[in-house]
This record gives sequence, structure tokens and C-alpha cells, in this order.
Amino acid sequence: MAQASSMKLLGSRNMSCIVERMEWNNKMDLIAYGTEKGEVIIQRLNWQKIVTFPTPGEDVRVRSLSWQMDETLLAVGYSNGKVALLDAESETIISGLIYEDDIKKVYFSKAITCKDNLWSYKCHSRDRHKRFLPKLQPLTNIDPCLKTLDQKSFPKGSPCFLVVIMRSGKVHLLLLGALQAGSIDLTQHVMHPEQFDVYDVRLNGDFNAIYALLRDGEQLKVLHFHNQVLQDSMEPMLELATYCAHILETKNYINDTLQCITEAWETVQFEMDNKLTKYANSQAYGMISAHFMELHVFGFATLDFEEFLYDTLTEKGFKKIANSVDLSLSNLQSLVFKQLNGAAVHMFYFMNTILGFGRIAHYFESLIVPEVANDAMRACGTFLMKVREMQRQIDSLVNAMKLFHSWMVFTILRLSHQEIPDDMVFTEEENARLIEFFHCMEPDSSDQETPPANDGENGSTIKVTRSKFNLERVGQYLENVNLTQPEETECSTLWDQILQENECLRNSRLVVPQDIDSSLIQQREKMFNAIDEVFHKPTESISGSFKLSSCVIIGDLPEFADENDDFVHCTYYVNESSDPDAKCDMLAVTVSWQEVVVLEFNPERCTLRCTRIQLQPGPFTIQLHEDYYNLRFVDLQFYNEQSLSMLAQTTTPTPGVRPHSYFVQFSLSSSRNQSTFHRLGPLVKLMDTTLTHSIHNNPEGVSFKGLDGVCEMLAVSGSRKVATVLSDRKRKMTIFEMENNDDEDDDTEMSQASFLEISKESVMAGDTEKSES
Repeated sequence: MAQASSMKLLGSRNMSCIVERMEWNNKMDLIAYGTEKGEVIIQRLNWQKIVTFPTPGEDVRVRSLSWQMDETLLAVGYSNGKVALLDAESETIISGLIYEDDIKKVYFSKAITCKDNLWSYKCHSRDRHKRFLPKLQPLTNIDPCLKTLDQKSFPKGSPCFLVVIMRSGKVHLLLLGALQAGSIDLTQHVMHPEQFDVYDVRLNGDFNAIYALLRDGEQLKVLHFHNQVLQDSMEPMLELATYCAHILETKNYINDTLQCITEAWETVQFEMDNKLTKYANSQAYGMISAHFMELHVFGFATLDFEEFLYDTLTEKGFKKIANSVDLSLSNLQSLVFKQLNGAAVHMFYFMNTILGFGRIAHYFESLIVPEVANDAMRACGTFLMKVREMQRQIDSLVNAMKLFHSWMVFTILRLSHQEIPDDMVFTEEENARLIEFFHCMEPDSSDQETPPANDGENGSTIKVTRSKFNLERVGQYLENVNLTQPEETECSTLWDQILQENECLRNSRLVVPQDIDSSLIQQREKMFNAIDEVFHKPTESISGSFKLSSCVIIGDLPEFADENDDFVHCTYYVNESSDPDAKCDMLAVTVSWQEVVVLEFNPERCTLRCTRIQLQPGPFTIQLHEDYYNLRFVDLQFYNEQSLSMLAQTTTPTPGVRPHSYFVQFSLSSSRNQSTFHRLGPLVKLMDTTLTHSIHNNPEGVSFKGLDGVCEMLAVSGSRKVATVLSDRKRKMTIFEMENNDDEDDDTEMSQASFLEISKESVMAGDTEKSES
């Protein structure tokens, strides 16, 4: 048997737990693997760990790993339906998606390259916001550990699809990890949905079709679905997806800002309440406001209230409280005026741009409904008006609080018989504002009266703690209910008068409406819902455009739920050759424990090349080593467009001797004369028109490398020229350098000596790295 390119052992290591998935980065020196604990670990070739991402939940398994092409971004699919995008460079979770079903596989497509046909229309619109919109300021008040998966930025890099395959047969396509770019339910296209299983679903190299490898009853099929919308609208989709990503980031920024605003407002209330809690809880509702009003108007109040102020508060102590409240209010003002207002402007700009796209019907008719986009833009405008409305209420509160603090210092000095500065004099207007402020502390409402609660066991009365400074005019905007004290509007401008007098103009779709009764939280939800409606159209158009164009029957399978059908493994590769005859989409599938089928789809020629190879010797095969008569396939993966890497095991090991495993490198070009060509039609039955050839009859195109132990998983990278195998029940990882021409002692050979050598190296590596065991 031929010994082709050598494999240099770089090292092996006993892992601390079972490794269930692993994937090499195609460009960088990074390998990612998922453990039985649900962790995802990224390390370098020299075993240096870069980052460990914890499991998203208890008893959650890693189902799939996929690197974005030429990037440090890793997509991870979990058994609980979560899909996370992890950045190895920043060591953070970029974004996340949640589905209701178990994940079968997630992967990134190759980078999308398409001709820019929108240049004369878009005027570089994707970058204009960077020039015209102010950059959103970072939120420094949010604790990073409180940020959830969907509160972070979306990935930036080469545009590509993220494909999510569910075990139920549903497939979801996302463009740039943001825009829902269609879905398909494969169970609607099979004859036996009760005996269905999906193995893989792949986008073709032109991004206008998908290949679905699945079980339909007792047949193994490849279904080819063509999509006309993907073919005709790729460039418009990229434009829309870019703005979809901007909008989702702005959504997350708005949520984060509102969280900060809520925390700042709670701080204001706490600072106002903390010194009055004990006294106020002993008073009936409304008495605090009445006591302040009485003290201001008549100069005296009840003895208990005056003693409370005199004993509890001092001039120095109250000034400290006042400074803390002023600081919290200043922070609140900044969050609303800068962060929230800026985010609302960004959202309005992005939706206005999408509305403009929708009016270019030639490109965006299948992706955007202009009327729905206009409603979303109006909702953004209404939200912006609500932000400005809340800003006015906060400004009014800030002025009132400054006046209240001055009055409190004045009152404390007077009650303590201290000298009052000459400039501490209040005008008639300021006195009126103070009275209004005292009245709003505890507004008159029948709902506010909370009777004492009785303890059922001993009949004792439990006093309910309540807010003392019910600053409702601001706090009502942060509740998900209608405003209890809407802003009083006056037709002070000519435009307001015109709208008031003309109902037709007021209800026009060209005018942004003002929702007087809704709170800020309610308006945010209305805006988000309106925006979500805009992005339903692309999903509906693309999903409805999937048409089954060809069904390729590869082979037969055992009965459904039979444990013997675990032999089905598959790998996919896009050959982007400049030669139209060589350009193809390549799919390799193990159709039995000893047989592999390699399919090469040529979309331009509408042809299919099929190569069937088996591990069993043929009738004209020369005498082989005894191990070669009892091999089965364990895993396979395309090394590049010319080679297929496979992992094989012996099935009948000698008693007392550890089973052998083999790394098999198969050259696809050497088997061209053994392939069959087929015209892609509605139904192609490969079993009736193809022949299986023994892999041993092509000695120049295949090489076997003996490995130690029972190897169960394979990961290769042709661009990095490395291969990794898992053995010893997936607890031992061994890394090889491929295509090494140095004849060193640790080059593996098909002999027992090489097995012992690898074993020694593994033991030495394990002894020196016990920390990993």
C-alpha cells in the first residue's frame, strides 16, 4: 500500500473530560472544541487555551461548531435550542438566538461576493449614517455581568449566511447573523415524515439553492431546492441585512439605556425616601404632603413633624442628601438627553432609509412593503417625541428639586434658630411652584390608599412600606401602563393649531402622530413591534420561493430507529474553481459502514458526478494486510477540493491487542475515471446507474496511516495543514501536521513500531501535562 504525504506528530494530550465536537479555524491557529459539560474551549496549536465559554445551562450539550470564514467568530449550537456567536478575539458572546427545538447543526456559509448593482441608487447609503449621525455614547452604568446574550453588537466581517438546522427538520437562514432570510420545513417535502431524519443542509456556492441530506423512510436522499428570490435579490438583501443589524444593535442600546434610566430613577426615589421612611410609614396617606404644605404656608406644622425635621435632618446632612439627589438627576438627564434621544434619532434614520429602499420596487419589491415600513418609521417618530416629552418632565423636576432643596435648607435654619442668609428669599412664582411640588408628592387618588394588612395567625397589623416621594410625573413614563398624569398640551404653535383644526391632516400617514396617553415603555414596545413587521416580508418571500427541483436517491437505510444507521456521516465543500467544468458543490456521505459516495454538483451545467468507493477489497485487489479486511468508516471531512480525509477502525481486533485506527487520505482526482455523470432531473436514482470501486484498487490515490487506539472523531484543515483525531473514548486529542516532508522519527508509518512510538509520545505528553488530565 502506498505511503503518500507524511504526517508529523505535533503532540497529544489527555483531556479532562469527553470532547464531543471540534473544529479548526480555516485561517488562524485556533481549534475550538465542545465538552460533555457544555463548555466551548478555544485553544492554539501549542495547546495554549485562549478562552473557555461556560455552558448556557444545566445538562446542555454542544451540538455543532462552525467558524466564520477567515474570522475569529465561532457559531455554537446547543441542545436546548440556543445558538451563540462567540468571538475568540474579544473573548465575549457577540449575540445569541433561541429556538424551541433541539439544534442539529449550525454553520457559516462561505463569504458572499456579488456584483454591486445598486450603486447609482443607494449612494453608498450603508456608510452615510457614520457621517450624519452622532456616535452613540457607551453606557458606563451597566454591569457587564448583567448583559444578556441579545444585548450586544452583531458581528462585523465578511457577509455570509448563518444556517441553523433543527432536528425537527426546520432550517433557518440568517444573513449577517441578523436578518431572518427565510426558512424551510423539510418534513413537508418527504413521503414518510414519520420516518424522517435530517443529516445536513447546505447552501450551494451561488447562494440560490440548498442541498438537504436526509432520511425519507428507508431511503437516503439529497433534495435540491432552488430559490429565485435568493438568486435575484442577493445585493438588496445585503443592504437590508446591514440596516437590520444596525436596528437590532440600536434596539439593544435602547433597552440598555432604559435599564440605566430606571436604575437612576430608583436612586432618586431612594435618596428622597431614605430619611423619611420611618416617619412616613406611621402617617396616613397624604399627610406628608399636607405637613410640607402647612409648614410652607403657615410657617409651622404639627409638633411631631417639626421634631422629626429638627431631630433627623441638619443643614449639613440635608445638603449631602441634596447633592446626591442632584447628581442622580443629572445622570438621569444625561441618559435621556444624550443616550436615549440619540438612539431614537438613529432608529428613525435607519427606518427612513429602509422606507426609501422600499420605494425602489425594481430591487426591493420582494423584500420590503413600503406601507409597513412607513408605519414603522412613524412609530419611531412617535417614540422620539415621547423621549422629548419625558425630557421636559425631567427638566421640570430638576428645577423643582433645586427649589425644594433651597427651601428645606431655609426651613431647617429657621427651625434651628440659625441665621438665614439675606439672599435666601423666595419670589411669588417660586412659592407657587413649591406648593405644586408638595401637592404632587402624594397625588390625590383613591387607588393610593393602602389599608393595613392583617396577619391571619395572630391578627396583628402589618404596615405596608410605600414610596414617600411619589414623583409620578416622571416615574409614570417607566411603567408599562398608560400615563396617569399626561402632559398638558397647549396649541402654542401654528402647527399645533393646524393639526388641531384638521382631522384629515392629523390622521395622515405623512404626519408622525403623538400618543398622549402611552408611557415611554409602551411606546418602545409599539415601535419594536412595528419594526418586526417590516422584517417579516423578507422571511415570507424567501421561504415561499424554495422549490424542489431535484431528488437524488443515494442508497437504502436500515429500519428507522435502528442503531445500525449511525454510520451516516457527511462533509461538504465548495470548489470555487475558475474553470466552469471544475466549479462544483461537493458532498461526501458514508452510505454504509464500508462505503462512501462523493457527489459533485455543477449548477451551471446541471450535472452530477458520482464516485462510490468502499473499504472492502475488490476481486482484483492484491493481497493486503489483515487489518484492511476488517475496516469501517468512523468519520470523514474534506481536506480541500482535491482530497478527502477519512477515519477508519478495525472491527475484529485480536484478543489482548488494542484495536487499530487508520487515517485515510483519498485523492479525488485519481478516481475521475471511475466516476459516473448524471443529468440533474426531478428524480435521480444513483443505485441503478453507479458502480462501487474498492479504495485499494487505486494505490496511487490513497494512503493509510496507522494510529494508536480507537479513534472516533476527525477534524482537518487544508489551509492550516493540520489534522486532529480523538481517541480513548474521546478523552485524548492528537494533533498532526500534514504534508510534512521531513523524514523524522515521529512520522507515522503503517507498522507496529509507529503505534508504539505514538503511544510513548502520548504517555510523555500526558505526564508533562497532568494539569489537563
